[in-house]
This record gives sequence, structure tokens and C-alpha cells, in this order.
Amino acid sequence: MKYTADGSLRKFDAHCSILFADLPLLERPAAAKAAGFDAVEFWWPFGENPVPGDKDVDAFVSAVSDAGVRLIGLNFIDLVPVGRGLVSVPGRESEFRDNIDVTVGIAEQLDCRSLNALYGNRIPDVDPRAQDELALENLRLAADAAARIDAQVVLEALNSIESPDYPIVSAAHAIQVIDEVGAPNLRFLCDLYHLARMGEDLFAVIATYADRFGHVQIADAPARSRPGTGTLDFEALFTALDTAGYDGWIGLEYKDLDHDWSWIA
Repeated sequence: MKYTADGSLRKFDAHCSILFADLPLLERPAAAKAAGFDAVEFWWPFGENPVPGDKDVDAFVSAVSDAGVRLIGLNFIDLVPVGRGLVSVPGRESEFRDNIDVTVGIAEQLDCRSLNALYGNRIPDVDPRAQDELALENLRLAADAAARIDAQVVLEALNSIESPDYPIVSAAHAIQVIDEVGAPNLRFLCDLYHLARMGEDLFAVIATYADRFGHVQIADAPARSRPGTGTLDFEALFTALDTAGYDGWIGLEYKDLDHDWSWIA
């Protein structure tokens, strides 16, 4: 499974907000490099702080660059695990918008070209239409800022089992929002784990939307574990991605304290 159909190496990156979780966050890029990875990605690495201090940013940038890995993806502030993003959350516009320049600035320093904007949960007693209108505005602002460094913003569908208040839980809905925003550098983050938990036909998603993919993330279902420990046929899924023309990075966003990479070989 390490190779594509044409014999080239498949590009896997380690999601260091969930992998190497037994180590302090700033030690994880080096651990990923030692395990054989050339690239990593992260959720928002500064907790609930949208505007970290210069020393915090410098430490994060140094941890990635000193490890000799490339940063493939970074989230805008997402308040993991409870918030699921601020894109559509009224009353917190300034937090998200202040965070845009910080996130783009980190991305520019580390040559990161993919920024994940989690949509945000539905808020009780707030009109969903107002949230959706705010989301379109914020996504346009984020996409415009990312375009300054030739980067993309990606929008992700989650699963309603783990994120019951998150409204975008299908590939079709994510693509609908992307079309409504209309920014050429806003693309779909296809997380096969989340879509599988929602019962989507993954092969149909790939065949239909692969040209809209900005990034792909994987974990086996239903336990968000490493490939080969659940129900998904990754060899077939990787072949489908090849056939559909996807040649981008595949983020390993799964739980594995054993650091077992044998499935890649």
C-alpha cells in the first residue's frame, strides 16, 4: 500500500495532534521524522488561544523546521475537542478573524499550503441561517488571506456520532457550502473516517468529488484506529484515489500509541 498504481511512492503525513500523543506536542515532529515521515500536520496547536505569543509561535515553527519535516496542514482555531471551529459562531467573529492572520503567518513561515477551517457547532437559540451566512463571510475572508501565500482553505465534513452539533456531515453538504462561498482556493477535506461513520459510499465520494479534494485524511472505522484494524479496505480505497487522479498527501489522523507503521510497507 506504500506505492501508487504507477509505482510512485504514496505521500503519507503524520497528524501530530493525534499521533505520538505520548510525547509533548513540540517533540512530535522530530518523532515523526525518526519514524520515517517527511511531513506532518496539526490541529490548532495552541489550545483555546487564537493569538498565541511570539515565543509560542517561534517554538512551534522551530519544532517543525528543526525536525526537517514539512508542515502539510494546520487548522484555524478549533477549540478541540468541544468547539469544532468558530467559522459559523456569532459573537466570536473577532476571535476567528484575528486568528486568520496568525494561522496564515505560521503557514507562510513553514511553507504550509493547506489550512483547515472547521465550520463550528450549531448554537442553541441561534438561527441556523444566521450561522450559515456568517460562515460564508468568514470562509471568504479566510480564503482571501490564504490566497496571499498561494495556499488553500479546506472544509471538512465530520460525523454526527462524535460531533452531534456539527451541521456538515456529508460530502455533498461540504461541496454545497464550498460552491456557495465561490472561492477558487476553498476545497474539500475528504476525511474517509468521518464519511465512513456516516455510512457514505466512500468509492462514490471519491469518484464524484476527487477533483474537489484539497486533502485526504484517514483512520479505520469504527474506532479511529490505524488502517487494518477496522472495517475499511484501504488498498481498494487508495486504488480508487489513484484512479480518480488524486496525487496529494494523505494525512494519518488516527489513534495509535503503539507507533506501528507496518501497514504502510
